[in-house]
Amino acid sequence: MFTYSDIILKLIVGFLFITFLINFTGKGNLAPTSALDQMQNYVLGGIIGGVLYNPAITLTQFVVVLLIWSLLILVTRYVKTHVHWVGKLIDGEPVTIIKNGRILVDNCLKVNLSAKEVDFKLRTAGVYNISEVKRAIIEQNGSLTVLRQGDGSIRYPVIVDGQIDNDVLEIMGKDEKWLTQVLAQHGVTNVKDVFMATFKNNELQVVRYTEND
Repeated sequence: MFTYSDIILKLIVGFLFITFLINFTGKGNLAPTSALDQMQNYVLGGIIGGVLYNPAITLTQFVVVLLIWSLLILVTRYVKTHVHWVGKLIDGEPVTIIKNGRILVDNCLKVNLSAKEVDFKLRTAGVYNISEVKRAIIEQNGSLTVLRQGDGSIRYPVIVDGQIDNDVLEIMGKDEKWLTQVLAQHGVTNVKDVFMATFKNNELQVVRYTEND
């Protein structure tokens, strides 16, 4: 039987779960940057919206479904942060589509970009001459980052969440032996201790999980 009290109660429970999940998984979900963020918001909204006006689903069933979905999201986030290949599988990775004024067709097809879409993204970024582009990168969320000839060097995320990105090392023309030597100069002996390490202007900038004041 349809009752407003049932709707109000479910609405309050749904609101509390959304607030908890967003605060627990990070404010970045308010502006999704990955497929997981989008899916989390869409499915959670679908669960709450679908149950809200369905009196056949009890409050207990509603809470159980929300708990299962929240647990799935939290476990997935933990695994993708600590297991590099899982993170790349779920979130994807930045893909270079233009390098030194040359379009990398294979990479464009890899991210399902047609010539028309590449041209549109470049025009949107204010680029009308491809030869001016030093590097153009499709980010995980589909946005385009453009580095023009003469601009400062691009920031390479060599280590993210304690994991080495070998693809980035390959783009840089470096290897793990070089990275190990540079990390040693920063007093780092274990890659797992590094929250993020970026390479810019021929210098490796290292941020550890525990920084000394």
